[in-house]
Amino acid sequence: MKETILNIYLVINSGIVKEFRAVAYDEEGSDDEKITFLKSRARQDFQNSIHFDAPMDKKGNFMPYNKFYKLEKRGLQFQLFEEIFEAFKVPDKPLVCITPVVDGEIYSQ
Repeated sequence: MKETILNIYLVINSGIVKEFRAVAYDEEGSDDEKITFLKSRARQDFQNSIHFDAPMDKKGNFMPYNKFYKLEKRGLQFQLFEEIFEAFKVPDKPLVCITPVVDGEIYSQ
């Protein structure tokens, strides 16, 4: 069964989450096959990915990465991707691969 899966990029500059980027695919196969596919595309997809705003606090400051990491440890980071999920019309709990881009360097696995 085909499913919309996402490569999501967490763009971090000087320890601050500055933007999100994403690319979607409609793919078939097992979850492991889909993750392998997304990881294989991570470097080349970044240039063609769609920009999304990163969260800001009430003062207009972007989120420090360590705050994102704390959310991630609790499994709450997906709340920050709602705009991405809506844009690509994915169902609840989509399959995603999150790739950090730190100071311009893509850290794909």
